[in-house]
Amino acid sequence: MNILVINSGSSSIKFQLIQMPSEKVLCKGLLERIGLEDSIFSYNKGSYSNKEKTQIPNHSDGLDKISQFLLDPSQELISSVSDINMVGHRVVHGGSKFNAPTKVTLEVLKEIEALSFLAPLHNPANAEGIRVAMNVFKDAEQIAVFDTAFFQTLPEIAYTYAIPKDIALKHKIRAYGFHGTSHKYVSEKVNSILKKKQSKIITIHLGNGCSITAIKNGKSIDHSLGFSPTNGLVMGTRCGDIDQSIIFYMMESLNITGQEVSNILQKESGLLGLTGHSDLREIEEKAKAGNRDCILALQLSAYRIKKYIGSYITVLSGLDAIVFTAGIGENSSTLRKLICEGLECFNIQLDTEKNNLKIDGIRDIGSSHSRARILVVPTNEELEIAKQSYSLSNNMPK
Repeated sequence: MNILVINSGSSSIKFQLIQMPSEKVLCKGLLERIGLEDSIFSYNKGSYSNKEKTQIPNHSDGLDKISQFLLDPSQELISSVSDINMVGHRVVHGGSKFNAPTKVTLEVLKEIEALSFLAPLHNPANAEGIRVAMNVFKDAEQIAVFDTAFFQTLPEIAYTYAIPKDIALKHKIRAYGFHGTSHKYVSEKVNSILKKKQSKIITIHLGNGCSITAIKNGKSIDHSLGFSPTNGLVMGTRCGDIDQSIIFYMMESLNITGQEVSNILQKESGLLGLTGHSDLREIEEKAKAGNRDCILALQLSAYRIKKYIGSYITVLSGLDAIVFTAGIGENSSTLRKLICEGLECFNIQLDTEKNNLKIDGIRDIGSSHSRARILVVPTNEELEIAKQSYSLSNNMPK
């Protein structure tokens, strides 16, 4: 079975063509800067990779570009769109309704769009990707895999906010959680390494968006992101945890609307607000050169993560492994070192030499004396989406 996985963001589309159940990746690629004049289309097929500048005005044209690439005879991938048996879509928010991969009908699509008020930066783009794929790949089953689904196991004490109960219930205000596809994928990898029936794991997803999850026996029991993907850790452009009174103070003192404050907190804050840069690689370079703002941003990011690690060790009543994943988590030895400093009080100790090694794949960077494993596990959200989509197809009525 050929499964095309689509991760449709607000200005990008990531894709992978995966053969299941062998999990063989036939190709993968990325369309960036959709809607701008200098869009970029890059792809990898086997050992060959290519990048080109192009013009992609919208997501519809973006998926047309992807389908043309897949159908290009020189690529030797597919001969017709009907060769795509299934399209798996990443959908950020499934609310309380969707707790498993779901076949997309027009009714399901409407419900995904209706949940856009909970994820205004993500669900509209996800829904657009589904709508276009329905037209381009007409014979394929369309499957939605929800980021929030992994957090349906959060206990009530973890997802409840201390606001009037009737308001919370009526307006569906609770912690939902995000990056669930990534946290689920890496936690399952770690459980296979630990070879324990009962495990206590903290997974740390560090990219432009960041989150941390406490996972007990394969189920999430606490998570840093809540009602929206804005709170918790310091992110590329998102603020993370702040005193909610700041929102009203900003509205009054700056004489701006709630939406304008939201834009500031989601698009102009985080590392960007602290330093003027959202790319951690650039921030690390400037920090090494002595830039005080960049030094503070790295320290602040690590400090926030350490606070969550400490609280999650308590919630889990122990710890078997800390796991770093996603672009920053997998590649920034600097931030990993800052995060692990001070964890010696829990008998958790980083091996500096292992941490600095540039090695692909899963690796253990903890000291041999560390009570808990410290692991780097590359995430693969697209493969996880393919696995969940394929699993659903086997359970569908024939």
